[in-house]
Amino acid sequence: MSKLKIGIIGCGNISNYHIGGYKALPDLCEVVAVCDIDEAKVKSYAQHNGVERWYTDYNEMMAKEKLDAVSVCTWNAAHKGAAIAALKGGANVICEKPMAMNTAEAMEMKKVAEEEGKLLMIAFVRRFGNDADILKSFVDNGSMGDIYYAKATYLRRNGFPGGWFGDKEYAGGGPLIDLGVHVIDLVRYLAGSPKPVSAYGVTYANLGPNRATGGQGWVSSTSGVQFKYNVEDFASALVRFDNGMTLAVEASFNLNLKNDTGNIELFGTKSGAKIDPQIEFFTDMNGMMVDLKPTGNTALNFNGLFNREMAHFVDCVKNGTLCRAKAEDGVAVMQILDAIYKSAQTGKEVSI
Repeated sequence: MSKLKIGIIGCGNISNYHIGGYKALPDLCEVVAVCDIDEAKVKSYAQHNGVERWYTDYNEMMAKEKLDAVSVCTWNAAHKGAAIAALKGGANVICEKPMAMNTAEAMEMKKVAEEEGKLLMIAFVRRFGNDADILKSFVDNGSMGDIYYAKATYLRRNGFPGGWFGDKEYAGGGPLIDLGVHVIDLVRYLAGSPKPVSAYGVTYANLGPNRATGGQGWVSSTSGVQFKYNVEDFASALVRFDNGMTLAVEASFNLNLKNDTGNIELFGTKSGAKIDPQIEFFTDMNGMMVDLKPTGNTALNFNGLFNREMAHFVDCVKNGTLCRAKAEDGVAVMQILDAIYKSAQTGKEVSI
């Protein structure tokens, strides 16, 4: 079979991981076209990555190119339009998280993919981590029993990326939709993909984007647009699922805490587990409380993380392999996010 012809829509930071993943598979695929609304950026990106053709309109790209697959790496507000254009143009799609701005958009994207007979994969990269593989194997073989409670935190003390990430018109929300989406999906994946049934959440916008220097990490590469800052600084929620599991989640761009944290905790009838960053298990044996650590380094290894995700996408497109992060997973997470934001507005639990 010939190489897959790949296109990329959106040439910001995250697209570098996508194109890196494709370049790691030179015998299987080739990026032949890239697109971004910023002409200077897309020209530079194409030249730097050795891509011959570039566009500033994804509709033009899809009309002129015959692509097998497309990465959608735009800001959140453009996910739906770019993904649907690519799907209707005959390409399979991997769309960055969050899937869309809301559940309605996500369901529309899923419907188009089904109508076109194309794959729509959501880029939930944490599903491809070595830590996820290890912990999921323990859950799936019954070592933890039934998972009935989970905690997930993605907290930054001073971690607002800037740019469009703080503008609700482009992002859809703040740290909940940007960071919380990672850990919400990871817990759901580890627990066997139960369906969400309700959520109660709160959001706060007390600190704003202008914090002291230090600890910010990476920043948005977007330029040439004036963005507002009108999203939450912090969000917290309880989410209930149809299998009886409850998830407590926290996410922040700005929060007065000592250190940034990103922990996952699962509590089962046979044992509990935590990723912090190594995996630990907590249980009882022979009448005693026991803490167990698997041998080796079980912390998330970012080296090759995105490459594994992109290799899986290529494998799904090329060989029909069952996708590990399907469109319905993206829809489920959007349902949770919508419910949390609505609950925060109304002060009431929201059914899904």
